[in-house]
Amino acid sequence: MLQNAADVDFGLACIDVDSDVESQSDQFYTVAYQLLDVFYPKCSTTVTSRDPSYMTGYIKSMLRKKNRLMHKGRVEEASGLAQRIHCEITRRTRTQLSLLHENVDSREMWACVRHLTSKNHNVNRVDGITAESLNNHYCAISTDSEYIAPVVKQTVQPSDSDYITEWRVFKILDKLCPTTTGLDDLPAWFLKLGAPTFSSPLTQLFNLSISTSKIPYQFKEAWIRPVPKRSHPTQHSDFCPISVTPVLTRIMEKTVMYNFIYPAFHKPPTSLTFNDQFAFRPTGSTTAAIITLLHKVTHLLLSNPYVIIIALNFSKASDTV
Repeated sequence: MLQNAADVDFGLACIDVDSDVESQSDQFYTVAYQLLDVFYPKCSTTVTSRDPSYMTGYIKSMLRKKNRLMHKGRVEEASGLAQRIHCEITRRTRTQLSLLHENVDSREMWACVRHLTSKNHNVNRVDGITAESLNNHYCAISTDSEYIAPVVKQTVQPSDSDYITEWRVFKILDKLCPTTTGLDDLPAWFLKLGAPTFSSPLTQLFNLSISTSKIPYQFKEAWIRPVPKRSHPTQHSDFCPISVTPVLTRIMEKTVMYNFIYPAFHKPPTSLTFNDQFAFRPTGSTTAAIITLLHKVTHLLLSNPYVIIIALNFSKASDTV
């Protein structure tokens, strides 16, 4: 094990700086998968519709491990694992119960509790809608038959300078929070655990990608989770497509935002103003938008008999590109 780890780690350290983005990305993923397979081999766990809604593959695997420890008489280890299972189940159920309104009555509260603990909860299905039909629907609304790929422009970042340092990449990896894994199958906990090893090759990969204006194909792949827009969906457009990109993609997007997009907000061109924009900018949120609207209306009412507000709601904005 130790010998294999040393060989794999040396493979990461010897990534060719002069290689292109695709080959460097392939080399990184090859070595990362080797590390993952050697130290954390995959094990299959089945979660069915008969399991409680809080049950996940991770929780079920820990339950099986606890049972094995109990059968072997290792009660102390099993008790410690039971505490971890308790914390994970509490976190899952707290998230679902937090969606209830604070003024909810006891009957509705207990109905939600029974749904969480039930072993025979029904899986919501919509007649005529399958995973394949949803894929075809999203492909149809996201594909432009007249699309022409633009000419690759030279980046504004000089090729001889790095936009991000190894120390900053290490700090980002070291502070990763649990999040959904993308199609590249590199989980956040693994990247966080291997931050000392992964920070150097990822820094090279990020800087090379920005300097050459090319994104690794692994960063572009995502799986789509359809989230219902209404309580009883009946057609494909009633589902909102949520794209889950790889963790590394989200990290790189965040660094680009902080390095290039946010500074542009602070010093915009004279022909543009972002004073009334609250989305996709630092300190912007729906709460800030409501506070600003309330302040403006209150101020206008001091010198006007009434104020007219025109609000537009795009209920199916995600159906078109």
